[in-house]
Amino acid sequence: MSIDKKNIVIERNVAEDGFLAQPKGFTTKAIHVGQDPDQWKSMAVVPPISMSTTFKQFGPAQHAGFEYGRSGNPTRNVLETCIAALDNGKYGLTFSSGLGVTTAIITMLKAGDNIVAGDDLYGGTNRLLRNVAMNMNISIDFVDATDLAKVENALKPNTKLVWIETPTNPLLKVIDIEAVCAIVHKVPGITVVVDNTFLSSYLQRPLDLGADIVMYSLTKYMNGHSDVIMGAAVMNDEALYEKLKFLQNATGIVPSPFDCYLVNRSLKTLALRMERHKSNSLAVAKFLEKHPKIERVLHPGLPSHPQHELAKRQTFGHSGIMSFYIKGGLKESTLFLKSLEVFTLAESLGGYESLAELPSVMTHASVPEEQRAVLGITDGLIRISVGLEDVDDLIMDLKQSLDKL
Repeated sequence: MSIDKKNIVIERNVAEDGFLAQPKGFTTKAIHVGQDPDQWKSMAVVPPISMSTTFKQFGPAQHAGFEYGRSGNPTRNVLETCIAALDNGKYGLTFSSGLGVTTAIITMLKAGDNIVAGDDLYGGTNRLLRNVAMNMNISIDFVDATDLAKVENALKPNTKLVWIETPTNPLLKVIDIEAVCAIVHKVPGITVVVDNTFLSSYLQRPLDLGADIVMYSLTKYMNGHSDVIMGAAVMNDEALYEKLKFLQNATGIVPSPFDCYLVNRSLKTLALRMERHKSNSLAVAKFLEKHPKIERVLHPGLPSHPQHELAKRQTFGHSGIMSFYIKGGLKESTLFLKSLEVFTLAESLGGYESLAELPSVMTHASVPEEQRAVLGITDGLIRISVGLEDVDDLIMDLKQSLDKL
């Protein structure tokens, strides 16, 4: 069978559960785009790891596409090509971490510019905006991006960037990407960035919904093995790509070739892993929603979620990340977390293993206390990353831990 690896047709339908049906061709892209053995003299089926920091030139400033490892690397190119294809994007860039991507994007701005950002963000993003961007004389307005009027009213003549996560971290709010982009793009010169870390390119594709840049902490689902820290940005606009490509090189926020090899390997199983994350987390969410010691479960796949219908319209399902409020406070949540046996008490998410954490004192401890209170990031809010274990074992672990309360 001959496969056109650059122009695989994507179809869009609705699945039986009401979410978008995963179109044909995704896994074929993940396995083949950028991986052509013909590009290597060895004809290697698995792209080799090029660890060289420098490359021989034919003459002064005459090279075969690579000159210095920070500026470009064959292994990195393979990964960036594949990642771009999975988001239906033209250009992909990888960085040494998700926050490295954020840093590079913010560096596109200048003193006096304004950023409109969602009010519920990963704690590291919040910290970077508050403590780094603001020190560069870039103003930040945090808004509840589920309220489209608030997004529109926040836009100013000096607004240059709108930054949203969806679903948000850790409250799992779902933001209407298409509607936000339509509002923002009425004003020329504003870039919309969507952090798609929680869903991966398998479950949501923000570029198709109007976003200018989709960014990832590849550390999470895209790599999925909890052994690499890396970030990525994907876009269609050539001018944006050239700006970020320059900054990738100029700031030196680049990943190692070996890590690029590992993430490229992981993408080959992304679809399989995300399907298991999706089914496991929904089963866990349904269990928790019925438990008498749980006040509320935050999972976009549940009909009780306030943006459930929106989630069905713009995603292909939900991943393994979710949050819930346990009855009680720090004492109860601490006992619960320390009693878990299959879930591991640790930060991060998106790996094959199940993790649990307390955002108020862990991932979101850097968020100002008053903002945590407004958002509802209390000592009773627990975030879990449901992994790939047998779901019955996960449910039994949660049950035995809740029984101790």
